[in-house]
Amino acid sequence: MDTAVVWFRRDLRLHDNETLARALADAEEVVPLYVFDPDEYAASRYVDEPKTGPYRAEFVRESVGDLRASLRARGGDLLVRHGEPSSVVPSVAEQFGADAVYFGTHPATEELTVENATRSALADREIRVERFWTHTLYHINDLPTPVDDIDDTYTPWRKEVERNASVRDTVETPTTVPTPEFDPGEVPSLADLGVAELSVDDRAAVDPRGGETAGRERLQKYIWDDDNLRRYKKTRNGLLGEDFSSKFSAWLAQGCLSPRYVHKEVDRYESERVANDSTYWLVFELLWRDFFQFQFIKHGSDFFADGGIRGVDKRWRRDEADFRRWADGETGVPFVDANMRELNRTGYMSNRGRQNAASFLADVLGIDWRWGAAYFESRLVDYDVCSNWGNWAYQAGVGNDSRDNYFNVLGQGERYDSDADYVTHWLPELDGLPTEYAHRPWRLSEREQAEHGVQIGIDYPAPMLDVEEWYRMH
Repeated sequence: MDTAVVWFRRDLRLHDNETLARALADAEEVVPLYVFDPDEYAASRYVDEPKTGPYRAEFVRESVGDLRASLRARGGDLLVRHGEPSSVVPSVAEQFGADAVYFGTHPATEELTVENATRSALADREIRVERFWTHTLYHINDLPTPVDDIDDTYTPWRKEVERNASVRDTVETPTTVPTPEFDPGEVPSLADLGVAELSVDDRAAVDPRGGETAGRERLQKYIWDDDNLRRYKKTRNGLLGEDFSSKFSAWLAQGCLSPRYVHKEVDRYESERVANDSTYWLVFELLWRDFFQFQFIKHGSDFFADGGIRGVDKRWRRDEADFRRWADGETGVPFVDANMRELNRTGYMSNRGRQNAASFLADVLGIDWRWGAAYFESRLVDYDVCSNWGNWAYQAGVGNDSRDNYFNVLGQGERYDSDADYVTHWLPELDGLPTEYAHRPWRLSEREQAEHGVQIGIDYPAPMLDVEEWYRMH
């Protein structure tokens, strides 16, 4: 064919991108297109927050800019538009007389709604579509059991996949990308997107610059330059610093890094340096990510019901004042507050922190878990709809592999932050307290409060409930 439009969505890379590779093989010229969809920056239906907050919005802007630079380095360009994809994509296809539109498909409800509306509009114009599955480690067509029949529990599913499926080879990165001449358009500013300006906190563990270039640099540094992969399983529950975990998640979420490329590099590391529990565990975590992607195809919108995919009958509280204290990091429970303040000021929270913050909201406070999931959606730079909502449902007891027990945030804080370094890093008002008080400041007597210069209820909030008693009773 003469021309094909390549609609980039959450596959903002040139390496291992079958969508782009197939379009280049099939057409003489391609029109690479990215559409900033205003619905993705609109208000959440669950909480008084935008669906995409400033940290992720900036990451997306940087990723689109990096994709444009990579295409220009190969003789092409990226067309950027702002509007509803179901209108913009067909309009662009008609403008260039395209025979087909190539794009990656994604399984979650809103993404499929956008995709189906766009496909329908293209069909009305008799423009062909070619869809590709490009964002998981294992290809959907290679699963040993069809998606509708896969196990709802992770471990049996993982073992079956590891035993009976294989990871496909990565696709070559194109050296040239021939595109027609066009006005490429500007990458919209945060203000154009209706997003608040970004505030950068110098206490952040990592500054995740968006784009394929930065993602591959991070992989190179973490695995090869600093040789951190050999320790991943031992360090992955860390809280402070850049290298206790891979922190690939933001680049994976926007498709700046291909999971198959990560897997390929792990294989190479195992061949050239060492193969151990840590190298396997990084792949194990990629499989968790895959699991939720496939589960969303199987269960669809049931993941957004208050009873989840299991239809659990539970009365959730919807107390906005209590929710806001949790969201603002003002619960009076330091391990929860430190994690929430890190999230609010950086767009990042460790996996250990996410589990504990979610458990405190859903288990201890009994507040609708979907409020927490929606808040994370707004704030996380590495937000992925399937991983985020799947993990929240899991923690709330309404999803896959659901927990029957809560996380004891007091014990967890003392175990994983034994010196209270993390708590005091994000709650400097507690700096200087003995460790046991930094995690349980309500135990300070009035004399000790005066001695340490911390007045509970003024310098740091009094706890919103007797959390020690709650754990004793449960």
